[in-house]
Amino acid sequence: MPDLSSPGSAVTDTARTPSLPLLVQLTVVALAAKTMVRAGLPRLQRWMEPASSGHSRPLVASTDVDAVTAQLGRWVDSIMRRGSPVIRPGCQTRGVTLYYAMRRQGLDAALCFGVGTVNGAVEGHCWIDLDGEPVLEPFDPRAAFTEVVRVTRDGVNS
Repeated sequence: MPDLSSPGSAVTDTARTPSLPLLVQLTVVALAAKTMVRAGLPRLQRWMEPASSGHSRPLVASTDVDAVTAQLGRWVDSIMRRGSPVIRPGCQTRGVTLYYAMRRQGLDAALCFGVGTVNGAVEGHCWIDLDGEPVLEPFDPRAAFTEVVRVTRDGVNS
């Protein structure tokens, strides 16, 4: 788990709204999520990784990973809700945008894609995995979907 407590490194507290630059970044990622996935997962993985400048500043000032994850989830959900119908609703947009935010926070998150049968039809789902467990999901997607590909800081694994 990353050390989220480095002094003087916080961009913002667990605020109700993200800073304007972060709001713009998350909105652009949400708008472009489908196009980025269509460009190919290896390319998506490279785009999603933060630049290794050596000065990583977390987006949320907290050492509580659950609180950070919940705050990022609220921000992304709000952007998607307010951006409708321009921002596509759905798990792919949410997953890509959350993955972007979590990687910039320094969290070792994974973006997972799975397929399964729901009510007799083959469906797909996208979710975020953190420390081996799905996060910010109403139910464990692994019960209904078999993971077929995972995007991590190390690349794309099928």
